[in-house]
Amino acid sequence: MGLSKIGRKGIQYLQNRNTANVSNALLETGQNRVIDASLTLIREKAKLKGELIRALGGAVASASALGVPLGHNSSFLQGPAFAPPRIREAIWCGSTNSSTEEGKEMKDPRVFTDVGDLPVQEIRDCGVDDDRLMNVVSESVKLVMEQDPLRPIVLGGDHSISFPVVRAVSEKLGGPVDILHLDAHPDIYHCFEGNKYSHASSFARIMEGGYARRLLQVGIRSINSEGREQGKKFGVEQYEMRTFSRDRHFLENLKLGEGVKGVYISIDVDCLDPAFAPGVSHFEPGGLSFRDVLNILHNLQGDVVAADVVEYNPQRDPVDGITAMVAAKFVRELAAKISK
Repeated sequence: MGLSKIGRKGIQYLQNRNTANVSNALLETGQNRVIDASLTLIREKAKLKGELIRALGGAVASASALGVPLGHNSSFLQGPAFAPPRIREAIWCGSTNSSTEEGKEMKDPRVFTDVGDLPVQEIRDCGVDDDRLMNVVSESVKLVMEQDPLRPIVLGGDHSISFPVVRAVSEKLGGPVDILHLDAHPDIYHCFEGNKYSHASSFARIMEGGYARRLLQVGIRSINSEGREQGKKFGVEQYEMRTFSRDRHFLENLKLGEGVKGVYISIDVDCLDPAFAPGVSHFEPGGLSFRDVLNILHNLQGDVVAADVVEYNPQRDPVDGITAMVAAKFVRELAAKISK
């Protein structure tokens, strides 16, 4: 049985019990306990990692992974809910060493640590709705950021998580950020299929909230009239693949974050051509190469304060986790970019 079906059955069971004279107060009290326990584990792990790095000394910023295994806001397949543990497994796979391309050592906690996963499905099984769930995601990100010098790399999950994560980063830092968004899709529908939290609407929520000053979308090759109209409405800089050869020099020499609170990077694995990353829910031919993306990341000038890697779908990864290795290398290179 799929994860989403199990979740729905749990929620339906609670709703049925509620109609059988189970009070709202009782249900809410139980939900509060589960949420508090979930956030306590994130808080204490982040606190431990922060204390360790401060004791070692010498780090101004250190990347820390936080898994948000959420897939139910996907409009097609929900496999990204299973991605965080597969990405972690690939990060530490013995088939490669633990150095990044720029020579940073992933085993050094001043470069990279991990605070584990927010138990999304367990929270949903208690009947928690998406309004509250998104607040819990935001709170988990803030708990990581409270422990200087930790900066979150969030492992999705579908792209709906970017909204609560960016919101948390902006609120915690006290102002908007510049966002570099690599994706085949703009994810800026007003309310895709009636779901305001759809993975296809996350950047509409971000821009409505004023959490970003600039939003640069790179790798776009599946966009309709609403995507372009929404882009114009919010002043989004959309760089489509059909003009990539013309835009390449600019995109490989970006300078972002001046005058705001830093740079946020969101990588949807389907920004890549499916030849490089077949383990995604949406196959969109004509995408970026892996090296295209790394050139953009390595050459970016700006203070990267947080990032996410989303939409890896292990259920469509055909050959021994090849796309997991792709997602893992994104995490490694982002950790190198963040840590200093």
